[in-house]
Amino acid sequence: MKISRNGSLPSHDGPGDWFTGAVRIEPVIKADAPARVQIANVSFQPGARTAWHIHPLGQTLIITSGVGWVQKEGGPVEEVFPGDVIWFPPNVKHWHGASATSAMSHLAVQEAFNGAAVQWMEHVADAQYQR
Repeated sequence: MKISRNGSLPSHDGPGDWFTGAVRIEPVIKADAPARVQIANVSFQPGARTAWHIHPLGQTLIITSGVGWVQKEGGPVEEVFPGDVIWFPPNVKHWHGASATSAMSHLAVQEAFNGAAVQWMEHVADAQYQR
């Protein structure tokens, strides 16, 4: 058994290479091998969002507060609310973040494959983000 006390994993701002706007990332768990799960609580200020990205083993988002927007490549921008759970299958290009007028937080759950849990791509253009 391993207990990680609240605050024992340092939080940090979302890097500008991966995010647009103000984003705060609070790691929850990065399991030791052979487990692969990683979970983070990610908070987005209004207008903040991820860049386009994929996850080799997929990603689950659990919306915990606010109003957010999510989109998979080729699909519509969908509005999400607290309690909503979003599943992106492996290697599906997508982005997620706050709506233009409301902050949003979610738990992001993904697994690493060959040491990587995500592949970051280009930023979501303002024209793509606007609904």
